[in-house]
Amino acid sequence: MTRWLYSWLMWLAQPLLRRKLARRSAQEPGYGQFVEERFGRYDQALPAHHGPTIWIHAVSLGETRAAAVLVAALRQQLPQMRLLLTHGTATGRAEGLKLLGKGDLQAWQPWDTPAVVRRFLAHFKPDLGILMETEVWPNLVAVCEYLGVPLVLVNARLSDKSLRKTQCLAWLARPAYAALAAVWAQTPQDAQRLQSLGAKVNGVFGNLKFDAAPNAGQLAQGRAWRAQLARPVVMFASSREGEELALLEILSPTRPNRPKGGPPAKASDPVGAVPSPRGFDGLAPANPEPVQWLIVPRHPQRFDAVAALIESHGFTVQRRSGWGHGGPVALGSAPDTIWLGDSLGEMALYYGLADAALLGGSFEPLGGQNLIEAAACGCPVVMGPHTFNFAEAAEQSLAAGAAQRVQELTQGVFAACGIALNQALYQTMVQASADFSGQNRGAVERTVQAVLQLLDQQGVDSV
Repeated sequence: MTRWLYSWLMWLAQPLLRRKLARRSAQEPGYGQFVEERFGRYDQALPAHHGPTIWIHAVSLGETRAAAVLVAALRQQLPQMRLLLTHGTATGRAEGLKLLGKGDLQAWQPWDTPAVVRRFLAHFKPDLGILMETEVWPNLVAVCEYLGVPLVLVNARLSDKSLRKTQCLAWLARPAYAALAAVWAQTPQDAQRLQSLGAKVNGVFGNLKFDAAPNAGQLAQGRAWRAQLARPVVMFASSREGEELALLEILSPTRPNRPKGGPPAKASDPVGAVPSPRGFDGLAPANPEPVQWLIVPRHPQRFDAVAALIESHGFTVQRRSGWGHGGPVALGSAPDTIWLGDSLGEMALYYGLADAALLGGSFEPLGGQNLIEAAACGCPVVMGPHTFNFAEAAEQSLAAGAAQRVQELTQGVFAACGIALNQALYQTMVQASADFSGQNRGAVERTVQAVLQLLDQQGVDSV
């Protein structure tokens, strides 16, 4: 097979994409905006600009947040830079608005047919394209190479699972990876997997997410609220579908055959102690010394569904959107109340509020969410068995003592509550988190220097 077959299938799929966007826009209106951009059609001509146009493609929310630290560093070195941001999801585009300055541009990712990609490049005329982490599209790469637009993969990662899937389409993937102008990987393991697909890996620079400082105001606010609480907070961070249900079934006081036993770990217990199954009553809402549970779903379109799920299990819901300036402290919280983090862009506040966090996406075979932000905020993490999206960071955090791993969610509940209720263990893991974060910074500086070198090799004027 050749790329023309893929291109033909992508061309045929355009009506399906339009229908999918229409359905998604019912829940997330952003998907219904500027739809024609996805097909390379733009309403306005671009104003003249003197300086390089740097295009960064950050498909979703996580990649856009990782791009923020890179954008800031590039602006320092390229003060005349015009930024072009593209995205594939509504949450990514909304987050990207925060990164735009005067004269900067934003658009949807072009649909991956040769004609659409050509229209995109002809309209925006980027001097360099930067793909964040994983976004390698065959026609995007091929057309950029043909037209002489250098395209690089930055903060590149590739899990074993993704490698196996990609190898099934090696006839399509290998030419795309081989045509990239440069690839800068997060870890040596990522580099090896990328090279097996034909990529020219030019460096192993680490993970840009380590260089992203959490929002200081949010972090301080969360910690201030936590200091006023009578009991510790345990958060399910960036939870995914199925995980909230599993947690609520564990916590529900009406759950049949719920284990009985003694109290959870106390501050006097040795460091590393976590409650045994006999201590499950210590996690129940009716216990005199319970923890306060906070659930923060990964996807905003699920906020209402998760709220209904919580109520269906006999709990009262307090939503972040209803806290006001006084926070949850001002509202008070009955023992059977679960807080719901129904806001975007406030993870630093939630991590500041929490004494421990379960890592969403790691208790189902979804690969886990980003635990680096939790470490930067000084929040101990308990992860499940599925962390292939951040495999290296997960293993490093375990080795540093900033996280614990369990094999299933009930164990995770015990472990997280054990951390929250054991002050010695909590303080040890907070310090380990700070050390883990500090020791892994520096990827942004290495990446920016590589970008500047590539621009110089291409003869692009940086002023």
